[in-house]
Amino acid sequence: MAMVSAAAANENGNESRGGLKEKPQQIFEDFLTRVAKLEELGAVANRYLSGFQQSLEFLRRPPIDMESKLMSKLISANDTKRMKSYIQAGCCNTLDRVQNTSKLRTCHLGLLEHLSKAKTILNEVEDLMEDLTLAIQSYNRSLPPLQIEDLCDQLDEQHLHQEEPSLSGLQQREVMFIASSVGVIYTMLKQDYVMQEKIVASLNLNSTPGELESYCLMWSLRPYVNDEIMLQAWRLIR
Repeated sequence: MAMVSAAAANENGNESRGGLKEKPQQIFEDFLTRVAKLEELGAVANRYLSGFQQSLEFLRRPPIDMESKLMSKLISANDTKRMKSYIQAGCCNTLDRVQNTSKLRTCHLGLLEHLSKAKTILNEVEDLMEDLTLAIQSYNRSLPPLQIEDLCDQLDEQHLHQEEPSLSGLQQREVMFIASSVGVIYTMLKQDYVMQEKIVASLNLNSTPGELESYCLMWSLRPYVNDEIMLQAWRLIR
């Protein structure tokens, strides 16, 4: 009877430990789902930023160079009242000006809305990070420290022998990677958000073409996000 009880206790302990292994993985999947949503929002906002740039450049488009001999001949050949009105209006149709002014406002509002949504999701990511940390601590309170620069190399070595990670439970190395990477991923996303926030705050009608081009480039490049770490994280749940 004692042997049966011991075996049952051991089995229950293994089941409990197995359940704890599943919990970090589920939280990690939720964590990465929020990360993916942030990336989707960022891509949409990037189009708003490009739209703002295009509309502002249209509204600041320089007038026709009247000193150009070619343009002078073309205008003289079509010296009509409509042409004169068009030149006086800055070589821009009223409808085009209205549409681009409206688009400028729409894009700016879209960027502000993006920041609001991104902030909410970033807070959710932070909460999940804390939940995941607690779950992993419960799973194994003695995880050895792992340097972030070693993460990709170690998981690459693992995937040489196993292309598809097991979805039924987390291996010790995977748990170590998750424990070390969630904070890094959150920090990267936070820095990316702060950059976006500063870009949107600096947008105005006096923003130079060079500034706008740099903003668009930085937004799309996401210099604070390490794509290799993100890729390795996604491999754990595929």
